[in-house]
Order: sequence, then C-alpha cells, then structure tokens
Amino acid sequence: MQLSIIDTHAHLNMEAFDEDRTDVISRALDVGISTIITVGINLESSKRAIELAEEYPGIYATAGIHPHDTTTITEADIVSLDVMAKHPRVVAIGETGLDFYRNYSPQENQLQALEWQLDLAVKLDLPVVIHCRNAEREMHSLLLKWTSRYGYDNVPCKGVIHCFNGDIDNARKYLNMGFHLSFGAYIGYPSSKEVHCVIRDIPADKLLIETDCPFLPPQSHRGKRNEPAYLPFIVDILAQIRRESPESIARKTTENAIKLFRLQSNNKK
Repeated sequence: MQLSIIDTHAHLNMEAFDEDRTDVISRALDVGISTIITVGINLESSKRAIELAEEYPGIYATAGIHPHDTTTITEADIVSLDVMAKHPRVVAIGETGLDFYRNYSPQENQLQALEWQLDLAVKLDLPVVIHCRNAEREMHSLLLKWTSRYGYDNVPCKGVIHCFNGDIDNARKYLNMGFHLSFGAYIGYPSSKEVHCVIRDIPADKLLIETDCPFLPPQSHRGKRNEPAYLPFIVDILAQIRRESPESIARKTTENAIKLFRLQSNNKK
C-alpha cells in the first residue's frame, strides 16, 4: 500500500538537481510524497525555493540563512529575509542555527544571525527550522532565552530541530520547549544505532521525517545523491525502531507536518 507522506526538509533548490529536477519531483509523487518543503540556506537559495514553490503545487518554501553563510550577515539581510518570508508559499524561517563543528562562520556571527531569525519568526508568526551541530549548550541557552522572552508557552510556533542526532537529555530539553524533532535516513546507518532508544522515547505528536536531500541518502544508496523519493525508506526504518506500522508512522508524521507548518491553510492561499 502506498503511503501519503511529507518531506519536511529538502534542498531541491541546489545545483545537484538542476539537470533533472522535474523528474525528481515526479518520482517523489509516484511513491506517495504529497508535499516537499524546500529549505533556503541563504538569500539566493531562499529566493529559488520560493520560485520552485510557485512552479510546483506540492512544494513549499522556507526562507533563512544557514550558520555556514553568516560570515558577512547584516541587518539588511534580515530585512530582505523579512520581505521574502511574507510570501504565501513560505511556511518557516530557516534553515538557521549553530554549527560549531565546521565553524565556516565566526561563532559570534552565527549567534547573532540565529537571534535575528528567531525574532523574525515571532514577528511573522512562523516556525523555525533549526540546525545544530556541536553547539547544544549554546543552542539550549539561546532557545530558552527566546521562549522566555515571549512568554514560554506563547511563542506561536516553535519549530523543528532538523536531523536530530543527540542523546535523550538533549531530546527532552528541546521537547520541553515545544520543538519537534526530525529524522532522516541516517538513522539507518550502522553508526546511528545509539539514537534508536532516543527515537522510541519521542512523543508521536513531535515526530517529523525528512530527506535533507541531496545529502544523507539511505544506507543502500550511500555515496549517491539523496532525493525525496527515498522518504519511504525513512518511514520503514522509523517503524522498525519504534515497533509500529509504516502506516502509523506515515499518518502521524504527516499530521504533525501539516499542523506545524500550517500546510492546510497555505493550500488555500
């Protein structure tokens, strides 16, 4: 039975898809991918994500600046992001966050850019898509400050920690702040077995799935380009880990994505 599922984090706006993007989208539709959220990582890629969302009915966009792209960020860039994010096909602010593993941008720039984008998300009443690598302590502190500033339970839409790969303590901190946790095909890699107990502990209403394509393909496709059509692999892996049926995983993650990103209301725009 074909499942209807949502890829909550893809990068169809990247060069890796320039030669066959329409075919990639068709393959996704063929296996039951009803919606693909295409994620911006800088101003140009956010603009491209919006263009794709205008061109293809099943695609939505996010607008954001990735921590790798914050070296020269200015408040003027946030103003530009503000304008883009008002587009009716934009469903979140991001991908934003902290990456103290690669450190392609100075840490102080990353922190400032994240604070600006968190405030923009509140201003526009949009969820945030968070990238965090080797910066859990700083991320927890900043997000706690953010939620407290606006009245802990009153931040309109918290958002998602994408490609979560942390331990149970990290997971619970994010969950207690109201964030969703999203998982990709990497949970099927031999090196990711330790996260399986974390995945089983996550409340069903906080679980999302993503491909993060063209990155992180399923184990059976390692070394090749990832694409949304591989999302059913992730459903099957999650079902095995959580000891549930694929149908249950598909239903729950789809419901969660629709609610978090307000996809039903966006369908009316």
